[in-house]
Amino acid sequence: MSRYLPLSLRFIVGLVALTGILCWSTRADAAESVVLKYRFLRGSVSVPELVTFAQTGKLSTALQAYLKLAGRDPDQLRRALTQEVKVNPNLLSGLLNSPIGERMLDQVSEVVHTPSNRANRESLRGALVTSALSDSKITLIETLENYPTPEVHVEGDRVVEVAQKIRGLFGRLPNLGF
Repeated sequence: MSRYLPLSLRFIVGLVALTGILCWSTRADAAESVVLKYRFLRGSVSVPELVTFAQTGKLSTALQAYLKLAGRDPDQLRRALTQEVKVNPNLLSGLLNSPIGERMLDQVSEVVHTPSNRANRESLRGALVTSALSDSKITLIETLENYPTPEVHVEGDRVVEVAQKIRGLFGRLPNLGF
């Protein structure tokens, strides 16, 4: 029995180290790029590039060319990215885990989704709740920053519609939208 103790001890130490790495490491699970789709066009943009655009209004050359080719108004995209919805993170989590919330997540996941189109509901739920935790508000840009896959796909033709739908839903709910 004593000869197994070192193996057990090594397993426990390894498990503790792995847990520490997973819990305290930098966010390696956040989205790095967004694939914007407009009709038949598809363009990849880095998340930092979108954040800069959302915060300052300054378009990168690539994003400017892509939006021009797609015939899209950059200001409309910027408003959709930065529109804030104030929420209570605990109530948001509860709502998103209810049948109504899951239906809403499924609808929004038609516009913001994983590259494989799998686990969309779970990925979006995690991104929304994570976005709300730090400041009790969500924006589309924060949601994209917190999306738990390296790449997130956004159906650009419907992004404004989804931003308005989320704001409308949370704005009507008592104690959830302020």
